[in-house]
Amino acid sequence: MFTHIDANGNASMVDVSKKNDTLREALAEGTITLNKEIISAILENKNKKGDVLSTSKIAGIQAAKKTSELIPLAHNLNLTKIEIDFFIDKKNNAINCKTLVKCRGKTGVEMEALTAVSVALLTIYDMCKSFSKNLIISKIILLKKSGGKSGNWSK
Repeated sequence: MFTHIDANGNASMVDVSKKNDTLREALAEGTITLNKEIISAILENKNKKGDVLSTSKIAGIQAAKKTSELIPLAHNLNLTKIEIDFFIDKKNNAINCKTLVKCRGKTGVEMEALTAVSVALLTIYDMCKSFSKNLIISKIILLKKSGGKSGNWSK
């Protein structure tokens, strides 16, 4: 059953007005594969465009807050926490991004966590594309979510 389609088959925002407010959390992650030169430039803060990871973290936070403007049927949420962490994998020339998003509300924050990861990784791409266009964003997934009627879920 598709919750975003009404009885006539039209797109429709889900009515959550009768749901109880609960603590909602979602954890998502994704990866960008770069190259050794780019990883070194990021670690040594030698990118001409500035501090790649700080800028990408801010971009991810802004994206989470604007998810309802980007995803047409997503609800506008009062987010209470957005945490973005980067883990550099020198062996594989990659950066893993994890995001945790929280709110107390009537609907979940999975889309906000996934949007934050996506935009944070896109920002890394944008800031590093002058080094190489052969950058790969991959494995953007929801790891777990909690709260609401459906309860807890984890991959």
